Amino acid sequence: MTARSHPFSSFSASHWLTPAALGGIAWNVFGVVQFVGSVTATEASLIASGLTPDQASVMTGYPTWMTVAFAVGVFAGLAGSTLLLLRSTVAKPVLLASLVAYVALWIGDALHGVFGAFGASQVIILTIVVAIAAALFAFSRHPAAKV
Repeated sequence: MTARSHPFSSFSASHWLTPAALGGIAWNVFGVVQFVGSVTATEASLIASGLTPDQASVMTGYPTWMTVAFAVGVFAGLAGSTLLLLRSTVAKPVLLASLVAYVALWIGDALHGVFGAFGASQVIILTIVVAIAAALFAFSRHPAAKV
């Protein structure tokens, strides 16, 4: 194996674009469901679903900018993944907006007590969300992503 080859060298990134875009669409549809649930939730409904009163208070006490960041992250992720599937050059800036919004949300969760209230699992979950957004953005930069 040469320094430039790897086990998947015959399977270029262009082969991954359609599955990545479809996965991004599915992932972001799930995100839309999560977003709708978060903006319609009340402290009482969150407590009834198993959260502690402190956790429910944190979840319903987000500053507006965090809700906006979540909305931009998920809806831009869905639109960008759809544009990636269509091989549109517009996918790149849309997926970048999603990534930036999710990074802002990660910072917001750290600053506004979400990570403290929910612990390591929330840090891991939101880090995975950021990583997926970064991967989708990376795919949008591939030459095969443009028609």
